[in-house]
Amino acid sequence: MKAKRPRLKKVERESVAIVPEQIEKLKELFPEAVSEGKVDFDKLRQTLGDEVNAGPERYSFTWAGKRDCIKLLQVPSRATLVPSPGESIDWDTTNNVFIEGENLEVLKLLYKAYYGRVKMIYIDPPYNTGKDFIYPDNYADPLDTYLRLTGQKDSEGNVLTSNPETSGRYHSSWLSMMYPRLFVARQLLRDDGVIFVSIDDNEVHNLRAAMNEVFGEENFLTTAIWQKVFSPKNTAKYFSEDHDYVVIYARDKAAWLPFLMPRTEGADARYGNPDDDPRGPWTSSDLTARNYYSRGKYEVTGPTGKKFGPGVGRYWRQTYEKFLELDKDKRVWWGADGNNMPRLKRFLSEVRQGIVPQTLWTYDEVGHTQEAKKELLEFVKFDDTDNVLDTVKPTRLLQRMLHLTTSPTEYDVVVDFFGGSAPTAHAVMKQNLGDGGNRRYVCVQLPEPLPSPEKELKTIADIGKERIRRVIAKMKKEREGKLATDGPQDLGFRVYKLAESNMKPWKGTDEKDPEKYAKTMEMFLDPLVEGWKPENVIAEVTLKEAGFGLNCRVEEVEPQMNADGRRWTQIEFRTQTQILHRRCSACIGGCPDRLSGHG
Repeated sequence: MKAKRPRLKKVERESVAIVPEQIEKLKELFPEAVSEGKVDFDKLRQTLGDEVNAGPERYSFTWAGKRDCIKLLQVPSRATLVPSPGESIDWDTTNNVFIEGENLEVLKLLYKAYYGRVKMIYIDPPYNTGKDFIYPDNYADPLDTYLRLTGQKDSEGNVLTSNPETSGRYHSSWLSMMYPRLFVARQLLRDDGVIFVSIDDNEVHNLRAAMNEVFGEENFLTTAIWQKVFSPKNTAKYFSEDHDYVVIYARDKAAWLPFLMPRTEGADARYGNPDDDPRGPWTSSDLTARNYYSRGKYEVTGPTGKKFGPGVGRYWRQTYEKFLELDKDKRVWWGADGNNMPRLKRFLSEVRQGIVPQTLWTYDEVGHTQEAKKELLEFVKFDDTDNVLDTVKPTRLLQRMLHLTTSPTEYDVVVDFFGGSAPTAHAVMKQNLGDGGNRRYVCVQLPEPLPSPEKELKTIADIGKERIRRVIAKMKKEREGKLATDGPQDLGFRVYKLAESNMKPWKGTDEKDPEKYAKTMEMFLDPLVEGWKPENVIAEVTLKEAGFGLNCRVEEVEPQMNADGRRWTQIEFRTQTQILHRRCSACIGGCPDRLSGHG
């Protein structure tokens, strides 16, 4: 009996096209407005009626180049991510990932696998100060530009831009870089996910406008102020800039609430018990308010007979009956001598077991820039101090965000696609070590060349990888001989690198001559590029076709033979210990049907 041949299935050669997916979602809501995959805007306007304003006089946000950057967003990525186990730690068991590559291409590749799975995104993008904005600006083919920048192609056409202020599109260039990345990032967030963006005064106004458009103004949470320095800069011409901003948006504001901050000794110290109330320590608050309340205009009598009213323009917060109930329950404080304006007693035992987070983040709570540099230098040794990053963030700042957003009991995914020297990866490991959490990170960094290449470090991505390795080494050493009561700690990470696809791009042919046509087609009998490696092909298939995360396990189960004697191998893809999917591996080993037929 002949062995059953696996069902043929075409393998995707590009990342998911984002716009068609968005159209499908629109079709679910308004099927009458979509025909043959195209949106009929006239029908959509008719359906929505008065909700649509087609006139010119309405607020809109635009800039020079916006149309081009949206076109770039719509182009699927034809790149891939190749594994680099030699640069990784605990490849077979870790759930953490560091990706070296241009982040828009990487985000497109992550779209299918991580759509709606990310709990928190933190990014520290270029502030557009005229020096730090180093990004490819070739909208026609960002992958080609990336490969040129990283030396994978010749240097002709290298397009690194520092975006000086003399540029005619100073703010526009920055927005064209940020907008598509924010758009894809939003798709990765869970409904209860949150994004934090560090920024300063140069672009905070444009960032807010762009994020209002991408995330919806209704999902804006707040702008936190981070006090980044602990002493004034006397060299400043006008003002010493002591703070940066952290702009915070939710994927869906109605689905998210922050975790409370832990109570501090200082917060509890505000509670006392001068009247020995058996309910314990308390503090007092005003019983009046400026808001008009029709039943809040009355007079009360204190223990000494003194009369009190709410004051001119103020009103009692409670009705007279409610006030008497509070006083009877000894919840009204009239002062030590019973002769003061009444105040409401609030007991420590009845307050929320935590503090609502505030928008002012001081350096003593979350660290400052000098602390951040000191942390970096503890783990990465530089031959040239010019290579030390100026804008690195302290891990305590990132741990504040992790505390507000992620849970130690969940396997929350944290993404940073402007990874820099990897402070986010460092902070995730510190937070997990502190509370026994299971958070995992995905960091992305462009391999931007250092000002002065060193013996071991050539790019910013090299700095990030080196920092992660040394942090892991230190944490493992500190845990030696200790009883791990909080469960195993994930002290590893996988390294992937952006590269050209393993599959030849099909560009079609207009050739009319039969012999030349046949010769052209013959080139694609083997759909893989020369020099392909099995592990790279499998990584590309799992990401683009199967849509598995970069932490899945790939195991060869058993080799089998087709009816014609050709070998194929079944592969199991695993996440942790659970088998998620099974499919043919693409006939690793000489089969002419590989990838063109087998999944």
